[in-house]
Amino acid sequence: MFKINENYLKLPGSYLFSTIGKKIAAYTQEHPEKKIIRLGIGDVTQPLAPAIIDSLHHAVDEMANAETFHGYAPDLGYEFLRNAIAENDYRARGCDISSDEVFISDGAKCDSGNIQEIFSIDNKIAVCDPVYPVYVDTNVMAGRTGVYDANRGVWSDVIYMPCTAENQFVPEIPKEVPDIIYLCFPNNPTGSTLTKEQLQEWVDYANKVGAVIIYDAAYEAYISEENVPHTIYECDGARTCAIELRSFSKNAGFTGVRLGATIIPKEIKCGDVTLHSLWARRHGTKYNGAPYIVQRAGEAVYSEEGKVQLKKQVDYYMKNARVIYEGLKEAGYCVSGGINAPYIWLKTPKEMSSWQFFDYLLEHANVVGTPGSGFGPSGEGYFRLTAFGSYENTVKAIERIKKL
Repeated sequence: MFKINENYLKLPGSYLFSTIGKKIAAYTQEHPEKKIIRLGIGDVTQPLAPAIIDSLHHAVDEMANAETFHGYAPDLGYEFLRNAIAENDYRARGCDISSDEVFISDGAKCDSGNIQEIFSIDNKIAVCDPVYPVYVDTNVMAGRTGVYDANRGVWSDVIYMPCTAENQFVPEIPKEVPDIIYLCFPNNPTGSTLTKEQLQEWVDYANKVGAVIIYDAAYEAYISEENVPHTIYECDGARTCAIELRSFSKNAGFTGVRLGATIIPKEIKCGDVTLHSLWARRHGTKYNGAPYIVQRAGEAVYSEEGKVQLKKQVDYYMKNARVIYEGLKEAGYCVSGGINAPYIWLKTPKEMSSWQFFDYLLEHANVVGTPGSGFGPSGEGYFRLTAFGSYENTVKAIERIKKL
């Protein structure tokens, strides 16, 4: 008789945003007259930029002619997009990344979950706490995380690096030595950042102990401060210890289009084996490539018109972030984030738990956010709001919250 992967049964409850969706659906069914404003999931609301739409239309037209039709994409991505990423995101910043070190995919979420497959099951992972749930959950599915302590909300074989108000929501080097370190900056959910000097310390540490850093740079387009690195490869030595994940979802609005990239320098080795070769083998075996028309849309992100148009979209969302941040501060909330990231992280009032505040906000303000406890034990007592709504709805949401 067939058997299942019992590691899936270890996962507590459902995926965070699935739980939120069920709560909203239940409330809407009971109160169909209420107009809910969603500032929970990090989904964009602005339409695709004109340069991207033009590129999509042109690529679709190409698919209608035998001479320009494209079938399966190259496993690792079309050269035109890989080169555009290497040139604009890396070489333009003085980082030595070649196009054949860029692997195109259908999104950073998939890559962040799949990357663990190329590592041995007995590797020990370290994560920021709070943390994007996918990092931990996919390691649970693989059987790498040990036993779950429901009372504390932690896994026995995971190294947690608390990011709290006391350390400005910035992780500290753990006492126990990890094999794989997950870092996401600008951070989801707290909106915090690392300076280049702080990130260099992590690179030096990883090289010293022989660890690999999986660096999620999904929100780099929102960086506004000078000393905050846009890529980990701005740090000396990163080519020998760091894998970087890139997303088109938040910088270009591709949440419904799906496109991402993973960068793996050839210098990262375990003995004589390069991680680059392992990921290439995995990619070629399990993935048929992002669609041609989507990759052409991705190329348009780096056109002169695309850069100008997308800068305006980023500015739009960061205007929303200022509205949320300043409105909550005015209302007496303790808040952080919203400067280099489209997320605002707030302390729940009146000692409410994260889920209590979720219910309170939904019922009394008809506003949806994300409970901090869903991101890990150190997220308890906190709450995340996103700046990805429309400006009008963002203003309305904050007005509602200020009246509570």
